[in-house]
Amino acid sequence: MNSDHTPIAVGKYLVSPLAKQQGEGRFAASVSIRSGRGSATHDRVMRFSGLFDNAASALHYATEHALGWIRERSLPACV
Repeated sequence: MNSDHTPIAVGKYLVSPLAKQQGEGRFAASVSIRSGRGSATHDRVMRFSGLFDNAASALHYATEHALGWIRERSLPACV
């Protein structure tokens, strides 16, 4: 069983977290971070190694990591 969360638009990115049920009722987290349009679309997928007790926790974890990844790329470069 997969639990999708409504995609979140963050600037030029579309964040789509996913929780997938594993054995023993635990959930794995992953997230897609998409940018661009048409043939210039880029999709980064992150899969996390930890397991969570419920889908909501897995979705929250995946979303927070995606937002952190986006924030890192939004910081000005050091001179």
